[in-house]
Formats: sequence, C-alpha cells, structure tokens
Amino acid sequence: MADWKSASSVYDFTVKDITGADVSLDKYKGHVLLIVNIASLCGLTATNYKELVELDEKYRERGLRILAFPCNQFNGQEPGTADDIVCFAKKQNANFDLFEKVNVNGDDASPLWKFLKHKQGGTFGDFIKWNFTKFIVDKQGQPVERHSPTTEPHKLISHIEKYL
Repeated sequence: MADWKSASSVYDFTVKDITGADVSLDKYKGHVLLIVNIASLCGLTATNYKELVELDEKYRERGLRILAFPCNQFNGQEPGTADDIVCFAKKQNANFDLFEKVNVNGDDASPLWKFLKHKQGGTFGDFIKWNFTKFIVDKQGQPVERHSPTTEPHKLISHIEKYL
C-alpha cells in the first residue's frame, strides 16, 4: 500500500518476505505481532536475536508472531544480501518471519513503517532512532506500543501477554 495514510490497520499492507515474495499482512489476523527492524552487525544484535528467539519459542503457540525487517540505515549494520541475512538468522536459531530489507526512515521508508511510526510516535520525533525498535500490534492489527532499541525483548513479556 503506497498510501499508508489511508490504512486502517497493518492488515492493509502487503510486504515482501526475505525471498522477495509478496506477503499480505492480513495472514496475521488474530495474532499479536512484534514488528522489529533488525541488523546483524549492531551492538544490540546478540541480545535482541537471542531474546527474540526465546519469545518466539515461548509464545508462538499462544499466537505471537515476530516480523523482522532488516534495515541498513544505521551505520550500515545490515549490509548483507538476503541470503546473508537468512544464513545469519539460521545461525541464531531464528525461526521468526524475515522480510526484505527496508528503509524505516526518509521519503523512501517502507509504507508499513511510515504507518507504524504515525500510529505510535517516538520520543523526540516519530523517526526510528536505531536498529531493534519494536512495535507491538494487537490482534486487530492496531499498533498499540512502541519500544526503544535498548528495551530488551524479554522486558516486553508482560506487554505481550496482555494482548495475547
């Protein structure tokens, strides 16, 4: 959806998965989503990947879906190809859904990310400050919370549980 301003929920968007295939986000209806911009070379990578994997393993059966969007906008910390990103994620035992590399800021930012930022603005501006910004989306497809890159995924457990 190019016109993100007319979207009523994340379900109005179609994005590309890590292989380049179109994925309509309405396939996630009825699930709580944790949408995060990821990077493989960031100082926050080890903790975030480890804890995202743990959240996925613990809450997948209860309806959590983690949607990870690689982004190279912050100090070039996700420079790899799609294959590189998949390989890295496998080494981290990540089984959550990976999507095509996107921009999260600027005029060419992904429409989905423009929507998320609009619905859940940040401190000192709506722009994404760094890798591993996390959005919680409820079962109706509404962005309900935004968490900073320095908020470790395990600290989101009580937040996630209230939407499950």
